[in-house]
Amino acid sequence: MSTTPARPRASLLLLAYLAFVSLGLPDGLLGVAWPSIRGDFGVPTEAVGWVLTAATVGYLTSSVLAGFTLARVGVGALLGGSTLLASLALAGYSLSPVLAVLVGCALLVGLGSGAVDSGLNAYAAGAFGARHMNWLHAFFGLGVAIGPLIMTGVLSAGLAWRWGYGIVAVAQLVLAVAFALTVRAWHRGATTDKAPADAGAETAPAVRVPIRATLRLAAVWSGTLAFVLYVAIEVSAGLWAFLLLTEGRGLSAAVAGGCVSAYWASLFVGRVVQGVVAESLGAGMVLRASLAGMAVGAALIAVPGPAVLAVLGLVVVGFAAAPVFPLLTLTTAERVGAAHADRAIGLQIGAAGVGAALVPGGLGVLIGHTSVEVLGSALVVLALALIALYEWDARRSTGRPAAELVAPPVPAQPGGEDQTSGPVRPVVDGR
Repeated sequence: MSTTPARPRASLLLLAYLAFVSLGLPDGLLGVAWPSIRGDFGVPTEAVGWVLTAATVGYLTSSVLAGFTLARVGVGALLGGSTLLASLALAGYSLSPVLAVLVGCALLVGLGSGAVDSGLNAYAAGAFGARHMNWLHAFFGLGVAIGPLIMTGVLSAGLAWRWGYGIVAVAQLVLAVAFALTVRAWHRGATTDKAPADAGAETAPAVRVPIRATLRLAAVWSGTLAFVLYVAIEVSAGLWAFLLLTEGRGLSAAVAGGCVSAYWASLFVGRVVQGVVAESLGAGMVLRASLAGMAVGAALIAVPGPAVLAVLGLVVVGFAAAPVFPLLTLTTAERVGAAHADRAIGLQIGAAGVGAALVPGGLGVLIGHTSVEVLGSALVVLALALIALYEWDARRSTGRPAAELVAPPVPAQPGGEDQTSGPVRPVVDGR
């Protein structure tokens, strides 16, 4: 069987890139919008935890379910329906009269976004290859970088924060229509007619493994925890940087908003650049260098000093963190085995939602009771914990028997709805 990835369909690849941009847009809005939201609703700073927690519940639920049911539902239908749900929920943000309604909409946004994130990551990891996977995540960074610019522009124009969410809701609706029109194309597969997928993969019988076999793998859970820590750093830095730069370092709102966008933009640039570097140096070397860079950037944010030092730290964290999420996702099949990859990715994406909400929300409580200057120290602790976990898992994985990664196959039963997943896929080059 050939290990060379087939060339992806241009139309599906374009939609995948746009989907990752759309996933990032809402994440970039909240940090800039929250001071205005809390003022409108008359709630304290730490009330953002309710919004993040609701979004996490929905995100965690749908991302895990998507990983376990992707083969049955179909990626095209999953993407179309989930994006439509996210669009309607974002429109609900712009119309929310009280915080409770906004929290309910956050739950729906999480449900939609989690399914899109999990389903598209699992599909792309098997269909698009290493370079496109890195660049897809780069476009997520682009989406998050655009988000603060949209909200900053809205607020600078004297409009309410609700307009920012309304603009993004319309963009999501357009994307949902595009997914709906290409459902059959996703079902046929990602490869072009000129570069077909390996014929053996098309005719291979479906081989299924029990869910319990996936859940018994230690590599599944260590990988899941790594995603919690990584995304906690990424989102905490982006969410609270605006508050740090305005209330802690004295920058104006317009300048601070631009600096937050620079942080998210550094994720985009880093993924474009380091996606190519990883192909030459290998994932392990790039991951170690990136984790060390995140710790250095966090230390720059933690050091008391002028605003420029904190801004530099933010850019360093963003650039260093850039390849971590896509490389961990791409190497999932290597760590857990191809038969477990979709499920493990679903769990990892769900865990990312936990890290994106609970930790930043907890930091909001801590900031509310102390000061925003605690942000840098918290990022240092999280970065060091992630380094320790990665090194522990790397040492534990050395020499691990391949048999640990493969569960006894269970033939698919006609019409059966047992605890199984889709067909086993070959590991493509770069995974």
